[in-house]
Amino acid sequence: MTKETVDIRKEEIINSCEKLYATNSFRDITIKSIGEETSFSRTSIYNYFQTKEEIFLALMKREYERWIEDLNKMHDENAEMSKEVFADKLANTVVKRKNLLKLLSMNMYDIEENSRMEELIEFKKAYGKAIKTVRKCVSKFFTNLSEKEKDEFVYLFFPLMYGIYPYAEVTEKQKQAMETADVPFMYLSIYEITYNGILKLLN
Repeated sequence: MTKETVDIRKEEIINSCEKLYATNSFRDITIKSIGEETSFSRTSIYNYFQTKEEIFLALMKREYERWIEDLNKMHDENAEMSKEVFADKLANTVVKRKNLLKLLSMNMYDIEENSRMEELIEFKKAYGKAIKTVRKCVSKFFTNLSEKEKDEFVYLFFPLMYGIYPYAEVTEKQKQAMETADVPFMYLSIYEITYNGILKLLN
């Protein structure tokens, strides 16, 4: 089997996983259900991925790669930016990555633990490139920041991303429980949380 065929099959499996994830929880999705969405047999999936966690890891890798494309476009198409414009543009790139935010809000330990080392390394390469690309953008548009301040922005911004989805995408059940428990809560969108978070970090 050629590398091109392998890549096409992997992409089909990832697309099937993404389609199911739009309407099902991670817990409810299985190798079998993913296989039923592909054009080849379920057992063939094991030629490309050994666990469903590896498929989700590959989906996350693709999300990071697509985000990196948007970040590079933001970097290349702008000569300078104010803090507000930078926060707006960066927040909009994050809004487009709702699947990534949803995946980050899950238990990453289990996903990574149940993936082969080679798959995990490929994922980490994409994750690392995303970190470097965000830092590249910060370095270009905020030359007044010290190297330490640029690092601090990056290593506070990425943990922030893990908490965006649970705060922005609250279910009716969660809303009802918080209201009954008298828990104060401000409902903000993915954009609002990200935009405000970026401005706080830059200030």
